[in-house]
Amino acid sequence: EGDLMDVQERYTDLFDRGRALSLLLFEHVHGESRDRGQAMVDLMAQYTEAGFAIGVRELPDYIPLYLEYLATREDLEAREGLADVAHLLALLAARLQERESPHAACFTALLQIAGEPVQETLAGLQEQVAAEERDDSLEALDKIREEEQVNFLQAEQQDRCPSMPSGPGKAREESPV
Repeated sequence: EGDLMDVQERYTDLFDRGRALSLLLFEHVHGESRDRGQAMVDLMAQYTEAGFAIGVRELPDYIPLYLEYLATREDLEAREGLADVAHLLALLAARLQERESPHAACFTALLQIAGEPVQETLAGLQEQVAAEERDDSLEALDKIREEEQVNFLQAEQQDRCPSMPSGPGKAREESPV
C-alpha cells in the first residue's frame, strides 16, 4: 500500500539491502566465490539449450527470470526446476515470515507447486532464521562494503621477493637460473 515510490522503497529495502533476502539464487549458494560464475554459465547454457532468450539486463540466477524460464517448460520440468531450488525458496520464505513480509506467501506458493511439505519445511527453518544476525541494517551494510585499508609502508617491513631490490635505489642482484 502507498504511493509507487513508497512501495518501491520498501521492496528495495527488503530485497536489495542485504544478502539474506537476495533474489539471486547463487548468492545463497556460492556468495562471491568463483563457483558462482561457473554456475551462471551453466544456467545460461540451460536457457540457451531450451531456446530461452533473456531480453532484460538481469543475471541468469535472478529468481523472477528463472521463474519466467520455468513458465516456458512443461509442467513436470517446471516443478522439477522449482524442486531443485526449493531449499533456497524455503529459506527465503522463512526469512520473509520472520520479518512479517507479505512476500513470504509468494515463496510458500512456489514451494507448494514444487511439491514440498511447506509447513514442515518452514518449521524446520524457524529456529535457524530466528538466530541469524540481520544483514540489512545500515551498520551491517557498511561493514560488508568496508574495504580493508591498504598500507603501502607496511611492505617495507615484510619479507621481500628475492628478485626485488633490497631497498630504494639498490640494484637487483642476479640469481642463477
